[in-house]
Amino acid sequence: MAAAEVPDKGDGTGGELRRTLGFLDLLVYGLLFIAPMAPVGIFGTLDAKSHGAVALVYVVATIAMAFTAVSYAQMVRVAPQAGSVFTYARKGLGDGPGFIAGWMAMLDYLLIPAVAYLFSGIAMEALVPDVDRWVWTAIAVVVTTLLNLWGVRAAARVGFAVLAMEIVVLLVFVVSAVVVLVRDGAERGWASPFSGDAGFSLMAVLSAVSVAVLSYLGFDAIASFAEEATGGSRKVARAVLFCLALAGVLFVAQTYLVALLEPMSSSQLAAEPGKQGSAFYDAVDASIGGWLHDLVAVSKAIGAAFAALAGQAAAGRLLFAMARDRRLPHALSRTDSGVPRIALLMAAAVTMVAALWAARRDDGMDHLVSVVDIGALTAFILLHASVIGWFVVRRMDGPPDWLRHVLVPLLGAGVLVAVIVTAAGSAQVVGVVWLGVGLIVLAVQWGRVGPSEQL
Repeated sequence: MAAAEVPDKGDGTGGELRRTLGFLDLLVYGLLFIAPMAPVGIFGTLDAKSHGAVALVYVVATIAMAFTAVSYAQMVRVAPQAGSVFTYARKGLGDGPGFIAGWMAMLDYLLIPAVAYLFSGIAMEALVPDVDRWVWTAIAVVVTTLLNLWGVRAAARVGFAVLAMEIVVLLVFVVSAVVVLVRDGAERGWASPFSGDAGFSLMAVLSAVSVAVLSYLGFDAIASFAEEATGGSRKVARAVLFCLALAGVLFVAQTYLVALLEPMSSSQLAAEPGKQGSAFYDAVDASIGGWLHDLVAVSKAIGAAFAALAGQAAAGRLLFAMARDRRLPHALSRTDSGVPRIALLMAAAVTMVAALWAARRDDGMDHLVSVVDIGALTAFILLHASVIGWFVVRRMDGPPDWLRHVLVPLLGAGVLVAVIVTAAGSAQVVGVVWLGVGLIVLAVQWGRVGPSEQL
């Protein structure tokens, strides 16, 4: 389907993006958004929930998210365009579901960077307490926005340097942990990160998986750069799958090692929830030393800002694609030297407002985190439905492959529904409200344009 490589621009009046990103650039954006040490902040929670089988949790979570990665790989070949899930749902389900998919993904793409910016501000305030967190947060937004406005290739180069730093810090942790384990032995049984430290419980592991899958949000951003990737859609599909697999390996390795170093049992962590957030750092402090704690903290502060850079870039592409198809103000579809600068500035403005609002509140992080995930998970469900719609219902590529086009999307959607059901009530309410607003916007557009033009 060579024609699929040509972006469908709707009415044809949108701007064009430049193909400058290679496989490594795509991988950098995906890993930056995910963050190589994403489990650091939730290790204690997962350890307590899983009864100590935290490494197994990430093995299962990687497999669970692989279903979504495979569906992305299927649809990016069908529609290698900047809109990602917005475009895929349009292709597989129709224009209305496509808008809703993009609308729900927008909630995720605009607010996840705000979470990352705020995390960076909090970490920098801890290192330089004389400067308030909101100042650091604002600085992070401005610096990364300027890099994104400079161009996707330039931002990828700077992002590669930051990612390399994060990988080096992770390797320092791995080597230090191995040295300590060889010298002093493990605090828990060597197999306990896979079997549990107080007996195995399948339900406990599955409960923790519903939280762990959120560590992977961001790998899907790679698909947003499909119009800027050299080598076509197959390279983008490979990057999506490879990014998820690599993240899974990194997550399993670091949680396995820190679980062996953890001086508290999983039951103790469960009994003292106040210690769960710092459990990773506490284990590092007790076994290796405060110097590594500080090194990891600095790496997380810088890495979070550049995770937001990747998220902001993806959000800009989503706004650009929806505007190009007249689903958002058309000015957002303009490009300057191949860069969607207006869309990027709009994404940066929304993110800045959300991040600074949260930075001025003690409970700001909790409020943001509680809502960002629902949008992505709902969009992923529509992605899986799009695979079935395109390959099975519409049979656009001939007879369907029942494994890739039916079983995989059904299993992937089932996992995501389970995660949404177990999400916090406040997050579910925000998701429903955001969906309701999207349906109203869609109804207004439908009435203005007319059903015949919506199809």
